Order: sequence, then C-alpha cells, then structure tokens
Amino acid sequence: MTHHTKDTAGFYRLDRDSTGQQLRFDRGTLLLEGATELPAGLETWFCYDPRVDAYRAPAHCYNDIIGPLKAELARNKAPRYQRRELICALEMTPYPHQQEALAAWQAAKGRGVIVLPTGAGKTLVGLLALCWARRDGLILVPTLDLMQQWYALLRAAFPDNDIGLIGGGYHEPQPLTIATYDSAARHIERLGDRFGLLIFDEAHHLPSEFYRIIAEFSLAPYRLGLTATPERSDGRDADFPALIGPVVYRKRPEQLAGGVLAEFQVRPIHVDLSPTERAAYQHALDERNAFLQAHKLSLGSLDGWNRFVMLSARSVEGRRAMRAHRDARRIAHATPAKLRVLGLIFANHPTAKTVIFTEDNATAYEVSQRFLIPCLTHQTAIKERQAILDRFKASTYTAIVTSNVLNEGVDVPDASIGVILSGSASAREFVQRLGADSAARRGQAGGAV
Repeated sequence: MTHHTKDTAGFYRLDRDSTGQQLRFDRGTLLLEGATELPAGLETWFCYDPRVDAYRAPAHCYNDIIGPLKAELARNKAPRYQRRELICALEMTPYPHQQEALAAWQAAKGRGVIVLPTGAGKTLVGLLALCWARRDGLILVPTLDLMQQWYALLRAAFPDNDIGLIGGGYHEPQPLTIATYDSAARHIERLGDRFGLLIFDEAHHLPSEFYRIIAEFSLAPYRLGLTATPERSDGRDADFPALIGPVVYRKRPEQLAGGVLAEFQVRPIHVDLSPTERAAYQHALDERNAFLQAHKLSLGSLDGWNRFVMLSARSVEGRRAMRAHRDARRIAHATPAKLRVLGLIFANHPTAKTVIFTEDNATAYEVSQRFLIPCLTHQTAIKERQAILDRFKASTYTAIVTSNVLNEGVDVPDASIGVILSGSASAREFVQRLGADSAARRGQAGGAV
C-alpha cells in the first residue's frame, strides 16, 4: 500500500515501502511516485524532485504523458473529472460555419482555438464542444456579464445539472462550472484535476502573465479557445499552441456578412478640432513627446507604456508628461466637434437603433447627459445593465452609449447603427465592436460609423 507523510515544506513524501507506480495531481503539477527510473521517452516532461523522492511534471503535459506512461502505472489518481453524458434540452440548429468549426476542433483531437467574429455564435460552439467531449467542464470568462450569460445558457441547456460559479462572490465548483479568469487563476492549483475540458471564452486574455497558469496548472486533455481577435500586442498569442492548441478554424466578419451577420458599411467621419483645441492638443503632445525622447521611450514598443508609467512617477517632469498624455487623449476622445456630429447622426436617423462606443467612462457619461440616453459602464449594476439591454431590444430605448462593456462577447440586441466615438484604434477593438453591432437577424442591414 502507498503511504504519504507531509514534510516541513508542505509537500507529500512517498514512503519507501510503497509498491507500484502511481500518478497523481499535486498543486498544478503531476507526481510520478514509486518509479526507480523514468520510463523511456518521458525525460522531456519529468524531472526528479528530491523533496518528495518522486518525479514531477507540469500538469498541462498530462495529455502527452498518459499515453506512454499508462502501461507502467499501477494507479492513475491524477484526474478527478468524470465522463458526463450531456443531453442538450435546447433545440439548436448550428450554422454551417459552426459545424465546420466544431469539426476542425474535433479533428485536432479536441485542442485548439476557434476564431469567429463577435456575434457569430462562438458560445454555441462551446456548448457543442461540451456535449462532444463528455467530460466535466470549466468555462473561463473575463467578466461577470459573460459569467451571467453562460450561466443562463447552461441552465437552459442542461436543466438536470447543477452549474457552478467561481467569481463574483461565489465559490461553488460543480462538474459544470463557470469561472472568471481572475478567480480561476487564484484557485487553479486546487482545481486543475477536476475538469477534462477547459473552454476559454475571449481566449486572447489567457496568455497574460497571470492568467496563463490556468492552462499550465490544469491537466485537462480537451481545450477550446474562443475569440474574435487572437492577436496580442505583446506577441504572446504565439503561446496558444502550448496553452490551448493552434488556431484550427477562422472566419472574418466579411465572410459571414449577409448571413449570420448583417451586411455592414464602414463610414469614417473626419472631425476637425477647433483652433483652440488643436493648439491645446499639440501643446500636450509636445510636452509628452519631449519626455519620451529624453528617456528614449516609444509607446509603440512592447514595454514602452509600462516604462512610461514607471518613469512618470519618479519626477515632476514625468508627472507633467503623463498629465499631458491624458489631456491629449481627453481632447481627442471628447472634442465638442465629435458631439456635434453625433447630434447630426441622431437628427438624420431619429428612429434608428444606435449604439455609441466610447473609450472612457467620462465621455460615455457626457454623451448620456447631453443626449439623454442610457449609459452602460463597468460601474453599472448587473440588474440595471440587463434592464437597459432588454428595453433596447424592445425598442423602448432607441440609443445607448457604452464604454468598453459591450466589446467582449456580451449579447447585444440588434442595432442598425454603431458609432465609434472614441477608441484605441486597435484591430481587436474594431472587430469586437463591429461584431457587436452586426450580430443581427439574417437579411437586416446595419452600419458602423
């Protein structure tokens, strides 16, 4: 029989009278106990840990390890997840692109990233993956809004199953669980053996320094990433193959326009600053740029912004440069000329359902107060947020303004006009906002301005 005693460092040490080899999960790693030497071919993953007199490997290597190791094991105690037959109670007819995406993921042995525009039904693909994998599943989401959205869907799809939540004040793991990235990263060393399928919604968040441990500390053999925008400015999207799997399927918005997504037109509107605004804007840029040049900083480099933030806190000149940077952004985001043009859009399209996107809360609140329309920010309570979206869907409200809340995966009722009043100009943000505005019924025209 195998016995374990805990040492002073908190690790479990294998007693010497143990017989047979066993594999078990230990705080985000795998321990191979009872082996006098490693079986051939496993040196890539395992290294000897003298603290516990056993061989240790990263948990995420489980899928590669278990095949060659299986014949050597007396016991495999690593996974705690169960096979789970899930019968979906919803009547669903996947679109062709959803069927193709699922088939591509299945062909990749249940590991990979699916890239679809916002509004193209990535969540349904995740639901189909749960039914196919037949394993306990953990769905990772970046926001509480998405947690609520997935929770409602899973309860409707699998009414006979308890749905767990981790995050937002909840810690109730179940065989089917939804967790925020923040909460999962804090608890994954104790949960990494409980799930056979990980679904990473808005998967571009995963490769960050903190969130990546969710994938690294889990032994789940099946992994699915869902995103409209896999590319990251820091280049860490190159880590997807190791963390989840490669991109196995991809569709662009224009490939789905006119079918799943509404036809759309993009109409840039150029707005000139007033002479006073232009002078203030240029003065702010000059002050900021002088500091950047003096310290050889480039905001376009991978670590340029982080270094700017760090150096700006160390001197009076740095704080002035940061203040100037914010002043320039404020002028660009909320110039009165933009608000005048927005007023013309409302006047020319008085009954059109319109969503206005802004980069910051201050601009969103200013638009809300000036035009007397509801505002959605991260400060808006969840119930109030849902009530606003429900009234927008019912056309009680014909316009809403939001700052980033609707960018990532949240279901937005169909709109005919989207106004990007301010933003970062990143490809990710544009695709997300375009998708949010284009997720309309088949044949409906739409526009993003």
